[in-house]
Amino acid sequence: MVANTAPYVGELVTIKYLGQQEYAPVWQQLKFFTHNRSAYTTDELWVLEHAPVFTQGQAGKAEHVLNPGVIPIVQSDRGGQVTYHGPGQLIVYCLTDLQRKHLNVRAFVDILETSVIALLAQYGIVAHADKVAPGVYVNKAKICSLGLRIKHGRAYHGLSLNVAMDLEPFTRINPCGYAGMSVVQVSDFVPGVTVTAVAQKLLPILVQHIGYKGLHG
Repeated sequence: MVANTAPYVGELVTIKYLGQQEYAPVWQQLKFFTHNRSAYTTDELWVLEHAPVFTQGQAGKAEHVLNPGVIPIVQSDRGGQVTYHGPGQLIVYCLTDLQRKHLNVRAFVDILETSVIALLAQYGIVAHADKVAPGVYVNKAKICSLGLRIKHGRAYHGLSLNVAMDLEPFTRINPCGYAGMSVVQVSDFVPGVTVTAVAQKLLPILVQHIGYKGLHG
């Protein structure tokens, strides 16, 4: 009798590349996927960029939005305060069943931060996390933001890594609720870098660190 060596569903992940998308429709799709998934649904990583938008987390305070101008503001259901998304920023939404992976929220945040720090090290960028303020920093300037929502042990939303974008809109807010916080991006250290190139390096790291054994589909 031949043993069944087929991968367990929790060991696989589907990666979807979505290009540039408006925030609100994708957010609705994140919620729909999470609310309708079952114990047998394969986890997914959605890789994309957003059109310009400010998003407020669940605890977001209006005073942290200073001068939005024509950029829309969306009240989201993720954790955290206000941040900016725009072209040139790499978004990875992690639709991960934390119960199935035996991960709590803090452990999952650590995995995401560690993955980004490892990615940046490949470019010779020394980065660090901050237990008080989730995210990834270079010399205390934020380069990557994290925001998650957990529903019945399943995560959605994820990370946004500044790669090669217009950083000016960050001056219109208190990034993540911190007045005067400096913001940097990968292209400050690696001129000419692209979102596509960074994604190609980050995704294998995320897959390994979250504990997936292979790709589905």
